[in-house]
Amino acid sequence: MSDLQTLFTQAQADVKTLSERPDNQTLLQLYALFKQATEGDATGERPGMMDFINRAKFDAWEKLKGKDGAAAMQEYIDVVNKLLAD
Repeated sequence: MSDLQTLFTQAQADVKTLSERPDNQTLLQLYALFKQATEGDATGERPGMMDFINRAKFDAWEKLKGKDGAAAMQEYIDVVNKLLAD
């Protein structure tokens, strides 16, 4: 396992220890970065208009199309570290 992968795994654990829940925009960013890092570009159909939450998640992930998995992992780690520092 690479150092980046180790840090990414640690960041996933660390985010669960936050005393305050991040705002929805940050949660969407973390979700999208996680999906891009672990699965690559968004796949499947965009959820329907009435499925607000899953549609927002899909759209956030879709915006990262083409981003390298390692870059997404690093950004995820950076966001979590910033949350831990606040």
